[in-house]
Amino acid sequence: MCCALAALLGVLVHVQVTDQTVGQARDLALSRLTDATAAYEAGDTLLPGAGVDPEGLPQPLRKLALAGRRGTMVADHRRQPTMWAAGPADGGHTLAVAVDYGQQARTIEGLDSAILWSSGLAIGATLLVGAFAVTRVTRRLHATALVARRITAGDLDARVDDPRTKDASRPQDEVAAVAAALDSMAASLQGKLLAEQRFTADVAHELRTPLTGLHAAAELLPQGRPTELVRDRVAALRTLTEDLLEISRLDTGRERGELDSEDLGALAERVVRASGTDTEVRLVRDARVETDRRRLERVLGNLVSNAHRHGRAPVVLTVDGPRVTVRDHGDGFPEYLVAHGPQRFRTEGGAKGHGLGLTIAVGQAEVLGARLTFANAPEGGAVATLVLPEERAQSA
Repeated sequence: MCCALAALLGVLVHVQVTDQTVGQARDLALSRLTDATAAYEAGDTLLPGAGVDPEGLPQPLRKLALAGRRGTMVADHRRQPTMWAAGPADGGHTLAVAVDYGQQARTIEGLDSAILWSSGLAIGATLLVGAFAVTRVTRRLHATALVARRITAGDLDARVDDPRTKDASRPQDEVAAVAAALDSMAASLQGKLLAEQRFTADVAHELRTPLTGLHAAAELLPQGRPTELVRDRVAALRTLTEDLLEISRLDTGRERGELDSEDLGALAERVVRASGTDTEVRLVRDARVETDRRRLERVLGNLVSNAHRHGRAPVVLTVDGPRVTVRDHGDGFPEYLVAHGPQRFRTEGGAKGHGLGLTIAVGQAEVLGARLTFANAPEGGAVATLVLPEERAQSA
């Protein structure tokens, strides 16, 4: 806007000065034309610069005079800018006066040059100052956006730490306000998540002791259908407690994998055999990977178990290099899960379960440095895809 304003002011000055200069020259030419007309009608000698049908008179002005009207026009005459004034004369002739317009033309050219230089300097200075100011603001905004993306990725320790937010004597602008709000939000979110994690871990840990006693007591009950139901519910409660403990450990972010070299195809077949399910294993391309066998078995086992529990047969586990997919032919994953990933204790569509199996699978995959994604096949069915890091995979 500053640049546009400078250009507009330059144009306005040029138009105003040009109109004033041309108007003064036109008035002088018409005044001399009046004097020349009076001398011509009186039969006196015409003044210098005046003449009848003079050489160099612009043709449009000549036609205007022959039509019985007066007019003025600026044109080059003998390589000099000239202001012409012409009017009708007796016998179908034209009486014209030529006034030197060179000084006025040079004045306008000098003014235009000064306007261009001053406008150029003003625009250049404005651009430099604006670029400096905008660069500082955009750099701070970029840093704030980067911290926001880190928080979204799970780094709750990330902070903007804008110096302006720590020094009350410095002026506070909108970027500093956004940075302060983001830091406050991250701190509040981190506190709430840590409290939730501690609560989950404490509850799961406190449940282990009474569950151990309950399991021992259930083993002493006489055989029968009621005893089987009690033992089944105790086992389910122990599994839920262990899952909660595992999630709480994964939430801390301090879990580290114990890497070893494994054949991915053989490991997948072991997982399917251990699950006791009717799962087909397809080996497109085997790969030897450097991974934590226990954690990888946990991920694949949870995916296979989830496919049988919430999907429909046939369930197919496919190994294609470092990529492993588990596909069922059921109704597919819920929309929220495909868009945002699994959420603990959330199920939809009447499905049973606590949503912990896939949550644990995602957490263990992150420990392995793998990427676990969820999608629905176009022809129906849920597809979970685990991609191990390329740098750790070697084709077999």
